[in-house]
Amino acid sequence: MTALWQRHPVGIVGLGLIGGSLGLDLLARGATVRALVHRQATADRARQRGLASEVSTDPAVLRDCALVVLALPLDRLLEPSAALLAALPPAAVITDVGSVKGPVLAAWTARLGPERASRFVASHPMAGTTQAGVEAGAAGLFRGRPWVATPGADTDPAALAVVAELAEAVGARWLTCAAADHDRAVALISHLPVLVSAALLQAADHGAAAAPALDAGAATLPQLVRLLASSGFADTSRVGGGNPELGMLMAQGNREPLLAALGQYRQALADLEQLVASESWPELLASLAEAQRLRPQFL
Repeated sequence: MTALWQRHPVGIVGLGLIGGSLGLDLLARGATVRALVHRQATADRARQRGLASEVSTDPAVLRDCALVVLALPLDRLLEPSAALLAALPPAAVITDVGSVKGPVLAAWTARLGPERASRFVASHPMAGTTQAGVEAGAAGLFRGRPWVATPGADTDPAALAVVAELAEAVGARWLTCAAADHDRAVALISHLPVLVSAALLQAADHGAAAAPALDAGAATLPQLVRLLASSGFADTSRVGGGNPELGMLMAQGNREPLLAALGQYRQALADLEQLVASESWPELLASLAEAQRLRPQFL
């Protein structure tokens, strides 16, 4: 039997990085994609880019969609508009792509009611770039990347299977876990790196500005650190230089797990600082060797 996304139109609410990329991939596979966006200018540009079969600011565009993907910022996922709720087809399977799952699952379970909530599948494709907005969508974004779902106790297994088929259609690796486990995990491997990377950028900037002046006639230290920054700094600072609003919303939505992750990082950094301060070079070498051993397990 063909998948639901092949038999019926797929609705996408929001055509930023995730929604736009999903639209491109589904269209390439022959799906009919109907997209709802907030602004007319976004709709016009989305049509020019070919992100969906039909794009509108009118919630009625979701009519007859059997699967609706909510590709909205986290704040709009947690406080969906009455117009959006009213426009969702009653029998549709609904999923989201938010980076925090516990609060989203709770919010939509409460708003949809027991029967419709069973067809809501909280999910999160672990794919992204530093780009945002209607220009950000790119074909192949999900290929080989994890797409995790966090079903609740009452989630319909058939609805879960529909979203799994969608994820697999765009080349993602499907897995499931509890919402609380997801939120603890992404705090460590997704949300923490954003703040660590932001801190690295700020430390480089502030540290250079606070240092004594260089020799007369030479470049200033703030100029020099920018001139010398290369691939290593680019790699470690990438996510910190991304969408500020997204980073703030992730921290706000996943505050407690993120605070715990920051505590773990602070301790690890303090341990390394102590090894350098005490000139414990063999111990520092062992610590760095352990990091080298660990890295392939996360890639």
